[in-house]
This record gives sequence, C-alpha cells and structure tokens, in this order.
Amino acid sequence: MTQASETTINQQKGVAQSSFRKLATRLFRSKTGMTGLVIVMTVILMAVFAPLLAQHDPAQTNVVDRLLPPSWSEGGSPEFLLGTDNLGRDILSRIIYGSRISLFIGVSAVLLAGAIGMALGLIAGYYGKVWDFVIMRTVDALLAIPNILFMLIILAVLGPSLTTLILVLGGTTWVVYARMVRSETLSIKERDYVKSAKAIGAKDFRIIMKYILPNVISSFIVIATLNVATTIILEASLSFLGLGIQPPDVSWGLMLSDGREYIATSWWVATFPGIAITITVLGVIFLGDWLRDVLDPKIKE
Repeated sequence: MTQASETTINQQKGVAQSSFRKLATRLFRSKTGMTGLVIVMTVILMAVFAPLLAQHDPAQTNVVDRLLPPSWSEGGSPEFLLGTDNLGRDILSRIIYGSRISLFIGVSAVLLAGAIGMALGLIAGYYGKVWDFVIMRTVDALLAIPNILFMLIILAVLGPSLTTLILVLGGTTWVVYARMVRSETLSIKERDYVKSAKAIGAKDFRIIMKYILPNVISSFIVIATLNVATTIILEASLSFLGLGIQPPDVSWGLMLSDGREYIATSWWVATFPGIAITITVLGVIFLGDWLRDVLDPKIKE
C-alpha cells in the first residue's frame, strides 16, 4: 500500500471518528434522546437475557397461585413480584419473555416493509412513467383500506402465526417508505451530480446506489425507527383480538387479551403488560425524535 493510500485511509478514519464523537456528544446533551436510548437498551437487554432475568417459566401454570396480587399488596407473595395471571403464571417473567417477541416482530416487520418500500420508491421515483403510475396507484389503493382491517382479513384467511404476522405487518406498511423514498428520489435525480453521472454513461443501478440511496437513507432511518413503535402497537392490537401471537408463545398483546376479563377484579393482569407496551413505545418514539433532529436535513437547515 502506498503512502498516499495510507494517508487517505487515515483521513477517512479520522472523519468517521470525529462524526461519531459529535453524534455521541449530541446524544448525551439531549434528555429526550438519552431517555429513549436508555429505555430501548433496557428492553433489548431484557429480551436478550430473559432466561437469566426471569425467575419462573412463563408458560408454567399453577392453579393454586392463580390471580395473586403484586407482592406489595395484601395477599401477595414475594415469589411473584408483579403477581400471577388466571392460570397462576408469573406476570413479571411473562413480561420479560414477551419483550422478545414484541421486539422481534417490531424490528423484523419494519425491515421487511422498509426493504419493499425502499426498492419500490426508488424505482417509481427514478424511472417514473409506467413504473411510477403502477406503484403509486397500488399505494393509493392500500392507503384507502384501514391497515388494521386489512390485516385482520389476511390473518383470518391465512391463520395466525409468528411468520404470518411478520409478513402481514411488513407487507401492509411499506407504503409509507415508498412514498417518502419516491418523493426524495424525484428531487435528487434532478441535481447536477446525478445528471453529470448520466452524461458520462453511468448505469442506472450505479447512479441509484451511489448518488440517490445515500441521500435518502437518513430520512428512511428516522421513519423506520418511529415505525417500530407503531408496529409494536399493531402486534399488540392483533394479539389482543386473538389473531396475533398464540399460546404457548408470549407477547404483551396476548397478555392484555388474557387479562381483559379480570380487569375489574385483578387489575394487575392487564395493567403491567400495558405499562410495558407504553414505556417501550415511548422510548422508541423519543429515540426516533432525536434521530430526526440529527439526521433530517430540513431540520438542520
């Protein structure tokens, strides 16, 4: 390797390290960003180390200990910190294990929807004409149907399962990404550097990957982060309605569904999973808002 190459590589490393330090500094100075990061990291660590943190098997039933209140309430047991449900299962352990499925579905569905929306948005925005017409009319048609209704119909036909749920959530929420990416692409492809690349004979794929994609990725990351929260809520809603996660798997939405019959007599069965969903969604939203402030060029201006 020549000295010039080494110098260039070192300069690139220096720029990357400087950018990372600036990003970290802005994060530590932002109360919203730090709060969101702490919440999200806590939920992720809880999901990763669930077998170590949970004191009980989340699927183990015990009718003798059914509907025990939280440990600090009268009649509660120190063995079950947040109480038990109608089958005697430990609520805290189920919340810990439920974070795995809720996060996995939220992230997987967003990645699937983002990949579909990114690809179709780039095609519609860059090529236009027939491609743009077909893709955008499909987007309009999907937007005309309420998301939750469309998902319920598909799940009722195909049957609920983890894979089906991810495919349905990802396959019905890509329209947001497609519209955003198309809008950005229409603007970027008219810039001088893109026209210059076309003039010297650069292929379309190279232009898209080198000049257009890097300029839309920041807005894409912001929307994807915020949509993780939306997807977690959608999963919880579908599980609550009985068409999401099925036993013996555990999700926060399924726990809400199990506890709705006991909300008047055993409030803790549904309350604590609801709190877990609320805190997680708020954490993702806080982190997404901070990312938007940092990455969105319109806000920077």
